[in-house]
Amino acid sequence: MLIILFSFLAIKNLQAQKLTEEQCIKHFNLDKGVAIEGYDVVSYFVEDQPQKGKASISARYLGVIYRFATKEHRDLFVKNPQKYMPEYGGWCAYAMGAKNEKVSVNPENYKIVNGKLYLFYKNFFTDTLDDWNEDEENLKQKADENWSEVK
Repeated sequence: MLIILFSFLAIKNLQAQKLTEEQCIKHFNLDKGVAIEGYDVVSYFVEDQPQKGKASISARYLGVIYRFATKEHRDLFVKNPQKYMPEYGGWCAYAMGAKNEKVSVNPENYKIVNGKLYLFYKNFFTDTLDDWNEDEENLKQKADENWSEVK
């Protein structure tokens, strides 16, 4: 069982590494080349709370601009960008799993599972994080399949 899990993680890591700059620019949720509305992707992990990044503290990875609240966060990202990148290019995880659609997110509506950042759509009437939580295992599997076809 451990070998299967290790193999799965190794394959998943290779798939992530195979993303090209062109794929990221074309398929990621970007605003003028900036990921997740300028939120600091490292802050989700280190601060356990999303923070807005600063244009003056940024890094480019695979053609995508990431902004950070601190230089320390930027340095952590530069050392291991794959660790901090949001799943499904920053699109709503629920929509990717349930409908195979790219839906914008509320960057403050998120969940971290097994060291991966998942973002969700939210407005006054709808919170897709709640829907995701009701059937996370199946939705994640379907979202992974759908995203691999998109990119």
